Order: sequence, then C-alpha cells, then structure tokens
Amino acid sequence: MSLFITNSLTGKKEKFKPITPNSVSIYFCGLTVSDLPHLGHARAWVHVDVMRRWLEYLGFSVTYVENFTDINEKIVARLGESDYGSSESEVATYFINKALEDMNSLGLKSAHVYPKASEHIPEIIAIISSLIDSNHAYESNGSVYFDVSSFDNYGALSKPNLDEESFSDAPEEVSDKRHPHDFALWKSGQVPPESISKYRDPNLPPITAPSGDVWDSPWGLGRPGWHIECSAMSMTHLSNTIDIHAGGQDLMFPHHENEKAQSEASTGENFANFWIHVRLLETQGEKMSSSLKNYFSVANAISEFGPNSIKMFLISTSYHSHQAYSESALHEAVERWGRLERAYLRTTNALREPSPHPTITDENLRKSIESSVRNFQTALDDDFNTREALVAIFDVVNSLNQHLETHEEYDHFGLNLAIKTLDDLARDVLGFSFVVADSNESFSDTITSLIDSREQERSKGNYDKADEIRKELELLGIIVEDTAEGSTYRHK
Repeated sequence: MSLFITNSLTGKKEKFKPITPNSVSIYFCGLTVSDLPHLGHARAWVHVDVMRRWLEYLGFSVTYVENFTDINEKIVARLGESDYGSSESEVATYFINKALEDMNSLGLKSAHVYPKASEHIPEIIAIISSLIDSNHAYESNGSVYFDVSSFDNYGALSKPNLDEESFSDAPEEVSDKRHPHDFALWKSGQVPPESISKYRDPNLPPITAPSGDVWDSPWGLGRPGWHIECSAMSMTHLSNTIDIHAGGQDLMFPHHENEKAQSEASTGENFANFWIHVRLLETQGEKMSSSLKNYFSVANAISEFGPNSIKMFLISTSYHSHQAYSESALHEAVERWGRLERAYLRTTNALREPSPHPTITDENLRKSIESSVRNFQTALDDDFNTREALVAIFDVVNSLNQHLETHEEYDHFGLNLAIKTLDDLARDVLGFSFVVADSNESFSDTITSLIDSREQERSKGNYDKADEIRKELELLGIIVEDTAEGSTYRHK
C-alpha cells in the first residue's frame, strides 16, 4: 500500500513521495497566542498529530516544527488585562505556556522545535531585503509591501477571486500600497490605537497610544507582517522546500497564499510539496473562534470529558470533513472511549490468569484482528481517514468482547495479539492512552513463554510445532532467526 494525501494546492489526492527517502519535514502553522486554545485549535492539533504518528509508523523519520505567532495586534490588545502581562512579549509568553500545557494534557507528541516569530527578526529582515533586491517588494513610508503583480503564480493555492476578496488592512496601510492586494512584509512603528481598539475588551481602559514591541531594520523601527513570520520560521528550521505544510482551512487565504508567494519569490524554489488544511470545527453553523466568543477551551473540555474522549470526538470525522460541536456528540465520544477502555482492561485482566500460553485457539478472533489491522492501514493510507480507522479499532473491540463473553477458556495468544494491535494502532498512532498496571509485563511473559516453548520443541525434534510457534511470534512482532550457533530473536 501507498499513502495518498489530498493536496490543497492541486485539489487532488496524490501519492505521497518525500523529498528525501525515509525522511519527512512538516511545518504546522500554529497559534497566534492572544487567547486560550479552544476545541477548534485542538481539532487541527489532534489530526496533524495522527498524521505525524502514521508517517512514523510507516517508518519515516519525521521532523516536526510548530510555530507560535507572538507578534500581533490581538496580543497587544490584551496588555494590562488580568495577570497576562504589561508587554506584548509577556502576554504572548503567558498564552504560549497555556497552549503547551493543553498540548501535553492531550497527549500530543512534542514538536522538535516551537519557534517564535520574535526570535526570527534577523531572518525576516534578510528575506524582505532579498525580495526588495529582486523587485518583488517595495518600501513605502517606512513599511515594506510585497508586490503581488510581480509573482505570476499568486493565487495558485487558494484560487481567490481577487475582485471580490475583502482585505482588512488599516487605512494608513492601504494608502501606502501600490495595489490593494499587496500585503505588508514590514510595518513601520508600533501598532496604532485604532488597530488595537477592535480587539480590546470594551470593559477595559482603552489603549490610546501606539503600542507593542518594535525592532530596528533598514527601513526604521517597526514590526514584521504576519505572513513573513512563517516563511522565516519554516525555512530556518526546515529548508526552502518542505514535504508538508499543514494548518487550519481558514488560513489558506490570505495567510498561506501570501506565505507561499513571498517564500517562492525569495528562493526561486517550491515552498511546500503538499499543503494540508484541516476543516474548522463549527458551532451553530459558524467556525469555532476566539473572536466570535463561541468556543469551548481545551482546558475546560479536558477537565469535563478527559483527553481520550476529546480525541475520540475530534477524530470521529476525517480532517477534511464537516464537524460540528455539540454536547451530545461529546457524550457519545465519552461512551465510545469507555467501550474501548473497558475492552482493553478486560483483556489485560484475562491475560493475568494462569498459563499465558494459549489453551485454546479461536481462529475467528485471530482472523478478525488481522483483518482489522489491514483495514486500519488502508484507512490511514487513504488521506488519513481517521473515521474508518476507528471503525477498524472497534472491530477489534467487538471481537474481544465476543471472545471473552462466549469462552470459559481464552485464546491467550489471540488476546495478546489484540492488545498489541490496540497498543500499536489505538495508542501509538491515534494517540489514546491506556493505563493498565502490569499489561507490559503480561505481554513480555507471553513472549518469553513462547520462546521457551519453541526451544523445547526444537530440542525434541518437533520442528513442525516449532514452526507454528515461530509464526505466532512473528504475528506478535518477534522475528526468529535460526543459525548454526542457535536461535536469535528480535523485534520487527
């Protein structure tokens, strides 16, 4: 089987081929840290985490970078609010720490790097300078703008109708531009009060003076534009061309479109081979967002439902499918996680009974598990289809429950195969966490017993029986190699 991914750039499902064999580079367009993360953010986090885990399961060495945008007028609007801080960097740091806490609580794999925009000002300035030198950008009143007309492929990603697209630039920026579609790479001075007021809590004292952090540049004191920040962070920590660029669907235009244009204009190289956009979580027909105040924070959701139930809810639909938030859907996810957890617990408890070596053989159980593994792999190879992957996981659950309820003696080998399957797929790939004491010890005991039994059969000359045990070990992930010096064993 091969992995196929829907590429937002082409709109087609394409066979995935990395730039470098066996290695994959992923840039995830992360948070603008002006508020607490909500379930909409978590939906993207969890789905991209599964993508990364699946690539690693397939044997790829993955380098994963997830940024924090810590320079933004929305952050400035929260100066002096609560205990967030009195400077832009302090407010950003407060919300970065909250985001990392939530990621950890959800059991997400840590990024290799969490770059911050404020740490990449020299790289940002270097890219802007190169764009000016190549006539893709121009300076105007201390600000610098990207000349959209200079880049022939502008619009290739999002395919916007530029006659109809609205732009939210401040009036003073529009007046400095050659064309309304040009976008800021560098903004002169601090954030003006009128750009802060629309994000400021009306119950707080207004900010009446220009505010926010500024840095020196060839064009004077100022701040980077939003789009250039991601280009600098991606190219600094990965390369000019990356395998996968992922983010929320709402970022496709203008953010990712502009990011692609300025990056490729600067380097002359393709910026990302695959663009993946996670569809937004909706509430009452609207996207879940901090600005709309219709969100359920990740921390509160975890506190009420638990991380595994939240994950069950979020991956119950594929990343590119419609999903709406509702209490009933979350409660259904709680019930589904409970079924999975109980099956895992019942099975590990059954394996604690005497004699881990199989006392009976349940071919239906074993074949069902093998079929479920194939179906799981087929699902995730088909554009990371988590919905169908969960169907395969619950096929294992159903087979386990049927076996445990209809047999007085258990197929210990089949049960161990099921536990290994749930550990490999539900835990390591989908990211669920099972907490069962001594389950690893139980599995290890079974492996040891099978190895000992095989050696005994070989010493008696019962090679057919030894071969049967060899096959059982292989199904459990243990490779047997017989040599003149004796037998050796290793994990797949």
